[in-house]
Amino acid sequence: MTWSRRTFLTSLSRTALVLTLDDVLSLAQGSQVPSTPQIGSRPTYDAKPRPAPKGPPSPVAGTPLGVSFLDVARQSGLNAKTIYGGEHKNRYLLETTGCGVAFFDYDHDDWLDIFLVNGSRIEGFPKGQEPFSHLFKNNRDGTFTDVTQKAGLGRSGWGQGCCVGDYNNDGWNDLFVSYYGQNILYRNNGDGTFTDVTAKAGLTQPTTRWNTGCSFLDYDRDGHLDLFVANYIDFDIKTAPLPEAAGCAYKGIQVACGPPGLQGGKNILYRNNGDGTFTDVSEKSGMWETIGTYALSVSVADLDNDGWPDIYVANDSTASTFYQNQKNGTFKDVAIESGIAYSPDGKPQAGMGVSIGDLNRDGLLDIVKTNFAGDTDSLYVNLGGGNFDDHTYLSGLGVNTRFLGWGVGFFDMDNDGWPDLLMSNGHVYPEVEGTNVDAPYAQHKYLYRNLRNGQFEEVTAEAGPGINATAAARGTAFGDFDNDGDIDVAVNCVNSLPQLLRCDSTTGRNWIKIRTVGTKSNRTGIGARILITTQHEPQAKPFVQIDEVRSGGSYFSQNDLRIHFGLDLAAKADVEIHWPSGAIDKLPALAANNLYVIQEGGKLLKTLPMGRIESKTTEPKS
Repeated sequence: MTWSRRTFLTSLSRTALVLTLDDVLSLAQGSQVPSTPQIGSRPTYDAKPRPAPKGPPSPVAGTPLGVSFLDVARQSGLNAKTIYGGEHKNRYLLETTGCGVAFFDYDHDDWLDIFLVNGSRIEGFPKGQEPFSHLFKNNRDGTFTDVTQKAGLGRSGWGQGCCVGDYNNDGWNDLFVSYYGQNILYRNNGDGTFTDVTAKAGLTQPTTRWNTGCSFLDYDRDGHLDLFVANYIDFDIKTAPLPEAAGCAYKGIQVACGPPGLQGGKNILYRNNGDGTFTDVSEKSGMWETIGTYALSVSVADLDNDGWPDIYVANDSTASTFYQNQKNGTFKDVAIESGIAYSPDGKPQAGMGVSIGDLNRDGLLDIVKTNFAGDTDSLYVNLGGGNFDDHTYLSGLGVNTRFLGWGVGFFDMDNDGWPDLLMSNGHVYPEVEGTNVDAPYAQHKYLYRNLRNGQFEEVTAEAGPGINATAAARGTAFGDFDNDGDIDVAVNCVNSLPQLLRCDSTTGRNWIKIRTVGTKSNRTGIGARILITTQHEPQAKPFVQIDEVRSGGSYFSQNDLRIHFGLDLAAKADVEIHWPSGAIDKLPALAANNLYVIQEGGKLLKTLPMGRIESKTTEPKS
């Protein structure tokens, strides 16, 4: 038998043997990584990592950041408080997870609106006083208007996550909201209103499930968006353990009982039938044949560069899950073999949020995952061929272990062309507030600047009051809400008003945004890979950046579907789009500081100059 890293580790996963990372690397030394197989008519990407580009020098640690974040939620009109569990004490795990947020351009005017998922409390509310989710319309002047009731989205319940995609290919992005209880699929009617089509679409669940993170994806590349829904625990409040009876404690403080010992939920995959309905193919597709459970957040991307979307799931208190697409309608969990299931010393972690991006610009997508307090966050560098190395400590992320991370994102905060990192933090137990045994319940963010050499510098203290203000943060979304060319951040907090962290930049660097419109591919273009090439100096090697259009991610949230690339000082960029259908479009020398709406086939539908606030009544120019 020929031993590769993957076959070797697969054999370990079938035994009870647990080895450290050093043991595994020592035993597997000298193995050959199998080449990535070719597929159908769609070209595979180069599975070998490119050398990191040699461009402008790396920023020196301690140099001015050039950006500052200010929380403008109150002045912008985001006045809806998210209610979730008890404010000072929780008896059940259900009261701790919190809710997601979406940057969601529901009216397709290329100004980001905001959808905030809301929750509930165990004791309930009088009829008519229940908290409900909120949709805020962007007024294009830095403010928002609550249009929830007009839009038909005012539902109450234990809301969890949200994700966006045009499931019926009618040209309007639809909204899916996960719940503890019954999920909801809202069809966008194109007139500012939504219709609940859950039952009509075949998404009614026969039993109560604790649904968490979600993502639209076209896993079989048939042009219709399918739907993945993570599940946490098979939870029944009638039988759930109480802390006083079960003796559940955290550092001597009585708290709600965590997931270990409880029955984990089963993740769900719905296949789009192409007629507005879905079929549950979870078991058939291999979703249930995994080691990990207690699923929270999910992110979808082509992680092995074979042209097919894979699924990575952050699980609480157990191994993470890497559903590798087998290109035949099934998935296989290869997280252990790929090196992204456990911590470096082979231990399960309490994963919360997940984000995907090319941190070292080698053409391979890397993974960041937030974890529980007392542990580091995780950073996995893609080696190609579906294999990863844990670079948490090598990258500089291992310096922080005190806070508990939730929402997370790769995003280019300073438009230098290198993705930076932000983590939203907040404790899971309100009971720690006022004690001396641990970090506080409300916590500040972590912000890391990419040093362009595989390492990050923590710049939290220099990033402004929006980053340093404390909050019990959960869902976090990234997008340019004011269309000024830098990335802002929306945060849904527990038992508090949301945060809207406006990025104010003085760097003067350029950027470009791409919004995809599929024809043969799904209309939203989810799964499309975008390559941006810039030339900074006449004799220098071109800079190449990649990203993909994706639904869901972070923690229970939805980022801007317009893909943003920082260009540094480059005045133009060559754009190449690899569509899920296999088509490839190339648009050379597009001018910087514009949004381009590109239809599959290479047609430029809209060029929108940005970098300014418009009045409420001015329509964006095509």
